Formats: sequence, C-alpha cells, structure tokens
Amino acid sequence: MDAIRQYAIFADYHQFYLWDHEQSPTPPIDYTDLDIDRRIKAAPFVVVIQPERNMEVRVTLEIRDAPPEDPLSEWDHVAEASLALPSGRMEIHECTGGSVDIVPIPPGTYRVRAYCGGFDTLSEDRMDGDDHYRIVLWPAAPADVRVIKQYPHPR
Repeated sequence: MDAIRQYAIFADYHQFYLWDHEQSPTPPIDYTDLDIDRRIKAAPFVVVIQPERNMEVRVTLEIRDAPPEDPLSEWDHVAEASLALPSGRMEIHECTGGSVDIVPIPPGTYRVRAYCGGFDTLSEDRMDGDDHYRIVLWPAAPADVRVIKQYPHPR
C-alpha cells in the first residue's frame, strides 16, 4: 500500500484538510490555543493540518502499511491525529481554494502524522521561506491527538 504524492497547497488561514470524500465534513472552527500549538486538529472524518505560513506550502503525502520509524531530528514539529475514512477516498482540501486531490485508500481508520520542517528559513514577517510538510498515514485504531515533538516557538 505504500504510496507517495507531492503537492503545492495554499494554506489559507494557516490550514488545509484531509477528509473522507463522501462524508464532506464541516471543518472545526472551535480552536483553542492548545489546538494552534499542536498544529493539528481532528474532528469526525476530518484532520486539519496547520502550516506555519499562510501561503502556498510544499506537502509530501505518504500512505504506508505501518507507522514510520524515521528520526525526528530534521523536523521542527511532529504531531498526529486519527482520521476515519469509511469511503476509501481521502480528499485533500484547501481552506478556501477547494479540492486538491482525491486519494484512493482502503476504507478504515488511519493515524495521520504531520511533520513540519524548515521553520528556520522563514522571513521575519513569516510570508517567505522554505517550510515544508510531510503527512504520513497508516491503518491504526482511533486515538487522541498527540504531539511527538513540539516546536519551541508556537505561534
């Protein structure tokens, strides 16, 4: 099942979504400071990824059979959440720009790990830089949002 895709996603309002295409859920709007610090938020059938920049960002999507065991040293922030995909069609959706892609995936529940990197390349106004994001999914039982590596300078 291992698959890799590359995207340039416009992260308007510092967010983009992974959701079940047939459920077309409403993204959550009830953000807390903790949600912002985590840079990931989950709701039924949707996970919100929260990039540092409010601009187009590079995103690599990987779908795997098992959790990644990569070193975290090259990443600034790493967090994960659960996503139910009963339709077997995961949609990547920009906040204001619409659908980016619909990815076929075996129906089930997945763990979504978001790796965030390149924060040290950002300009003072946070508009320019080479921040990049890696999203890895694998089948897993539902679990709470978890921060694996916290960026020391939350927004």
